[in-house]
Amino acid sequence: MSGLVLKLAPKERVLVNGAVIENGDRRSRLSIVTPDAKILRLRDAIHPEEANTPVRRVCYAAQLILTGDSDPETARFALLRRIEELSQIFTDPDSRACLAQATESLIQEHHYKCLKALRTLLPREDRLFAARPS
Repeated sequence: MSGLVLKLAPKERVLVNGAVIENGDRRSRLSIVTPDAKILRLRDAIHPEEANTPVRRVCYAAQLILTGDSDPETARFALLRRIEELSQIFTDPDSRACLAQATESLIQEHHYKCLKALRTLLPREDRLFAARPS
């Protein structure tokens, strides 16, 4: 996570290595210099009960690795398999590029970038479910 810059809104919360940190009354900017810090903005977090679609479940699995709640070595293969399953559904070039970025980031152990790439699929998935006939 070397070079990560967090821009926090007033009272915004972030999880850093298992500790919840809340920003003060003003906007702030933090530079994270520790390469393996586990960081997640809580406004971006997917809660277990929200992991109810294929993309949300994959994002949640990536989030668990990022927060340190899953062992990266153990969870990597399962997450790669789930990303591959998504590639069977999302066949357009933009989605494929997002999935390729997520895969590459996961292989390089850049878990934040992996989650970020996967999250770009959420609006597409929402549109697919909205267009689904009843």
